Amino acid sequence: MPRREHERDRESVVDPTDRRVLERNYDYAQKNVRLLSMWYECELNRMLELLAEHEIELSRNDERQFGTYYRSVQRHANNYCSY
Repeated sequence: MPRREHERDRESVVDPTDRRVLERNYDYAQKNVRLLSMWYECELNRMLELLAEHEIELSRNDERQFGTYYRSVQRHANNYCSY
């Protein structure tokens, strides 16, 4: 493969855990964390952790269902970073 093609392939790789990508995908999933976790093929709790770590606000429905866990992850992350 010519060098330029290889470099272009590397540049097109998107990190699905990047804040902007994760936020956009959450929007695409209609702000539904269950749907997003299926899309990402990961555990629901891990998806909530990713959203919390990137401070991506949950939808009202997700907040009602998962807000307690989401906030506990955020508190833990904030306490961890303050040491």
